Amino acid sequence: MSDDSLVFMMGKFEAKFPTDRQYAKNHTWALPTAQGYRFGFTAYAVRLLQDVYFLEWNVDAPVAVKQSQEIGFIESSKAESDLYAPLAGQLTTFNPALLSDPSQINLDMYGAGWLYEIDGPGDELMSPDQYLTHLESVWEVTQRTIKGQLNE
Repeated sequence: MSDDSLVFMMGKFEAKFPTDRQYAKNHTWALPTAQGYRFGFTAYAVRLLQDVYFLEWNVDAPVAVKQSQEIGFIESSKAESDLYAPLAGQLTTFNPALLSDPSQINLDMYGAGWLYEIDGPGDELMSPDQYLTHLESVWEVTQRTIKGQLNE
């Protein structure tokens, strides 16, 4: 991972974003590979999820996926969430290490905690600056959601 990064403040927490990759609206990063992209959760997503302890995929690689197609499910200490493909293409591989121990998502989100690879053009991906602008636009709603969950 490059030392160059941008920072989004989530209250007192710094969510860092490497500038050597692109980003998707579902809070995943996309690092270019020979055919497409390797994806993983951003610091923003990991902070909201917190301690990830369960990950399951609904599809078997290799498989063609559509953008926003449900591909899996994740559970953490703070949330349960369906996982969706950030772009259309051929989902070629899942990170096999995460199936038995998804804790790498918490420990090394921009490295060993990667999720999957998709071969596709990635036209819908955002630059780091565009992703920060996206976070600024959704942060207020996210905070209200978090506070609502805390008050339940």
